[in-house]
Amino acid sequence: MSTTAQDSAMMRRAIDLALARMGETWPNPAVGCVIVQDGEVISEAATAPGGRPHAEEQAVPAAGDAAKGATAYVTMEPCGARSSGRTSCSHFLAHAGVSRVVVAAVDPSPFASGRGVERLRQAGLTVETGLLADDAAVLYEGYLHRLETGRPMVRISPDGQGFDARLAVSPKADLVTELKRLGEAGYTRLWVAPGELADTLASQGLLTL
Repeated sequence: MSTTAQDSAMMRRAIDLALARMGETWPNPAVGCVIVQDGEVISEAATAPGGRPHAEEQAVPAAGDAAKGATAYVTMEPCGARSSGRTSCSHFLAHAGVSRVVVAAVDPSPFASGRGVERLRQAGLTVETGLLADDAAVLYEGYLHRLETGRPMVRISPDGQGFDARLAVSPKADLVTELKRLGEAGYTRLWVAPGELADTLASQGLLTL
């Protein structure tokens, strides 16, 4: 397997790990991390239910000394700081001796926004971004929507698979206010069944197609 093919396969694996956790990790996005040494996976993890621990802070300790000189594939930019003040994921990777980090999507949140990538590069790690970014986009669309609007994203779904929760309000409610409240509570992706509520959300520009 060539380097390019291996990189794609390992990032695909990280994305699949994160996809399996979608709907369980709010208020944080679901992130996958795969650590590879000499073509072999030595550890892997996804964001834990409830949003913590992050993927990297699980995968790095699991790799142990084998992380030295390894490549980490991460679906979203490792945080450069933590809202809790705890050790950041970029610090975990650098301190473990990982030599290269491949990132699918750069995180625009205040706790990353390029800071994680910069911290890794300052520590001497090689950092590459954008691999399979389109494939990873579904993991973060609700998270990014909440950052931009203060509201969770809402979509029509037949069963709510991969969503944080169902939006259960009256179509006559102040939907913007309700969604802002849910965004403040940490929700990122909500679902509705086809019907009057979905129609009202669509008419107000609050439904993501």
